[in-house]
Amino acid sequence: MTTSTKIVILIPTYNEAETICELINKLVEFRRLSQYKFDLVVIDDNSPDKTADIVEAMRLPWVQLLRRPQKDGLGAAYRAGFLKVLGDPQYSHVITMDADGSHRAEDLPALLGPMESSNSNKTLVIGTRWMPGGSVVNWPKYRQLLSKSGTRYAKFALGINLNDLTGGFRIYSVDLLNCFDFNQMHATGYCFQIEMAMAANTAGANATEVPITFIERSKGSSKMNGWIALEALIFTSRNGIKRLTRVHNRR
Repeated sequence: MTTSTKIVILIPTYNEAETICELINKLVEFRRLSQYKFDLVVIDDNSPDKTADIVEAMRLPWVQLLRRPQKDGLGAAYRAGFLKVLGDPQYSHVITMDADGSHRAEDLPALLGPMESSNSNKTLVIGTRWMPGGSVVNWPKYRQLLSKSGTRYAKFALGINLNDLTGGFRIYSVDLLNCFDFNQMHATGYCFQIEMAMAANTAGANATEVPITFIERSKGSSKMNGWIALEALIFTSRNGIKRLTRVHNRR
């Protein structure tokens, strides 16, 4: 680890009272044993189950809480988190993780390795389910098929050679994030992950994929619904058509 490396983890939450303590405690243990003394920002969308109060009651000095006034979608929560940490010059990298336990703290070392070895300032490391060594636990076949099919379609339509465009377990370098115009990003659901991958691709990011084990939540309720899937389909199709039009016009 270089002396200039300082990491912050962003975790958006909405009604994650049953899972957030377990995840933070795992990060406590990882932080105790690791060379990385990272910070954590929990971005809570005014959870009725008092998720924010639970985080606050843990009283960990390296954990910050960003309280938002209402539930406004995953994308809006992440954008607020990114804008908060990009205003702090001490950070060099930002990790994004889900709060429901699907992203394991045990997989962090695998993602951190490529981050450290990259020769590029614009780095993106993605924890990938759909590659050799990656796996999904407790997902029904139809969910796996939906996720795989969505990524394959987005990969083809957008011309981005990544195998898990909707996965949210990622590390971004701050230099890469500073290339993004968050005011021009409007995706709300997991489509936001596709939007971020597009922005990284446009910025010329050095992207690395690392296999992870994704575990379906055992507590709380999923935020996935039909509108979220439809948003991703519409977004990908619209931007795919724009890309093909640009390619055609250059001929």
